[in-house]
Amino acid sequence: MTILGQDIKYGKTILNLDIAKLHTGTPLDVPVIIERAKKPGPTILLTAGIHGNEINGIEIVRQIIQKKYNVPQQGTIICMPVVNVFGFINQERKFPDGRDLNRVFPGGKKGSLAARFAHAIMTQIIPHIDYCIDYHTGGGQRFNYSQVRIDSTYPKTLELAKVFGSKFIVNSPILEKSFRKSVSLLGKPIILFEGGKTLDLDRIVTHRAIEGTLSVLHHLGCRTQKEELKSIARIPQHYITQSTWVRSPKSGMYRSFTKLGTFVEKKQILGSVSDPFGGKEKSVKAPNAGYIICQNHAPVVNQGDALFHISEEVQTL
Repeated sequence: MTILGQDIKYGKTILNLDIAKLHTGTPLDVPVIIERAKKPGPTILLTAGIHGNEINGIEIVRQIIQKKYNVPQQGTIICMPVVNVFGFINQERKFPDGRDLNRVFPGGKKGSLAARFAHAIMTQIIPHIDYCIDYHTGGGQRFNYSQVRIDSTYPKTLELAKVFGSKFIVNSPILEKSFRKSVSLLGKPIILFEGGKTLDLDRIVTHRAIEGTLSVLHHLGCRTQKEELKSIARIPQHYITQSTWVRSPKSGMYRSFTKLGTFVEKKQILGSVSDPFGGKEKSVKAPNAGYIICQNHAPVVNQGDALFHISEEVQTL
């Protein structure tokens, strides 16, 4: 196995994906942490921080490395805790060129800065892997309940999502030019973990993601970790095939009355929006019965802002 021009020996190897420099001339290296076992097996890639302000995903991969869960007994585990180092430094979602890295894949040699970076990942890292788990959070103040997103047109991803064990598996069609799309087109199963919100760390979300990752690594034969798996409580899983957003009926101050992850009935009051001067308060009601898998934490919202993500069609697995 040769990655970034270097032969990958057994044990630990740390490489740097050096694609671009800051406008000051300062190079920015993206660490690629590789652990390879002597016994052959699959190669799994764990990525986070494609959006630089989604800190919780970075924390998940950091803890996996710190606890040495990335050391396989078979095969290879590659970790890229901070893919978008540029965004992470500035605590912003996008690349310095203003582009969303997750909307320019597979990129190109002569494109924008983000496109060149995406091209490097697709040509120098992805050809070596068999599976991928990509960690994300909700955007802005939208807090996602821990969930795994898959595209139902790729059957292997549903199998991995079941093994991961999150309460919710969400059928989420893949966006064009996304990292997930480009990896999937190469026939490599990829699941996307969503949990928490931007610029925030949540202990429960982190713990749940690590548990799920350990389950997948065990399932794929990379790590036999019976003792770690004993403490993982298996919960009923709900496969959400259709979902919708409940949006704010007006601009104003927003309050939620609903606990994230719970089941609500049709027309149940989920929250309210009012002006700041003691005027009329407008209730926000559920359009249908379903599970709340994301809710907005912003105290002030605009008319049309997404407040709740609610399931419409659910299968209990």
